[in-house]
Amino acid sequence: MGKKQLLFVTYHDENLEAGLSYAMDLAKTMDEDISILMIYRRKVMEKFEDYMTAVTFAEEGEFKTARELISEDLKERNESYEEKVRLLTGRCRESGIAADVNTAASDVISAIRNLLRQNTKIDMVLLSPSVTHDGHITAKELNRLVKTASRPIVTMAKNAKAHVA
Repeated sequence: MGKKQLLFVTYHDENLEAGLSYAMDLAKTMDEDISILMIYRRKVMEKFEDYMTAVTFAEEGEFKTARELISEDLKERNESYEEKVRLLTGRCRESGIAADVNTAASDVISAIRNLLRQNTKIDMVLLSPSVTHDGHITAKELNRLVKTASRPIVTMAKNAKAHVA
């Protein structure tokens, strides 16, 4: 992938389709490819040791461990990591957009920073609705990311449901 890239950030256990259509439309408009960052997330008390180990490996750039943890978690829910990756890259390919998938098992900010250091082709970060919904990322963290990423950060929100009286 030689073009500039948009970084689309989502959690592994959320609806991976949420925001992907927008990311693909934006990539087409800007004539860019997409790099997808799937972040491993668990409930705080759930397999705490695995999580701390994964954070350590992810911070060291060991994305294989994050991928293994995501695969294990998805297998418990009768889902497949490989199938999710094929779905995401396939949707992009059908739209004429090249895509790659990265994994991380650290917090959102650290995961994005690590990937931005490794991939200089990324020129914009798109945070999926699952990342920005219900305080998954705080305003303080978002401000810190904006200051340190040196790239535009775009946040997406879920559609609000209007109630008609």
